[in-house]
Amino acid sequence: MGAKEQWVPVRSFSTGLEAEMAQQLLEGAGIPSLLRSNRAGVFGLTFQGSVPGGITIAVPGSAVARARELLEQDAA
Repeated sequence: MGAKEQWVPVRSFSTGLEAEMAQQLLEGAGIPSLLRSNRAGVFGLTFQGSVPGGITIAVPGSAVARARELLEQDAA
């Protein structure tokens, strides 16, 4: 993964808990990730309920295929 590599959204979640669980799965497999949201929810970043607009997880472009594969397996 290059230093100037683009970050690519791979999936969106409606709650912070779902997004954080996906992030832990990816990072456990050695894939860095970022969580992005327009809003943090009513109670800030630690709020685990539904987040208006959702939360998107992004990974470096070179890791997109592997990240999507892991997230699909986890959803099954």
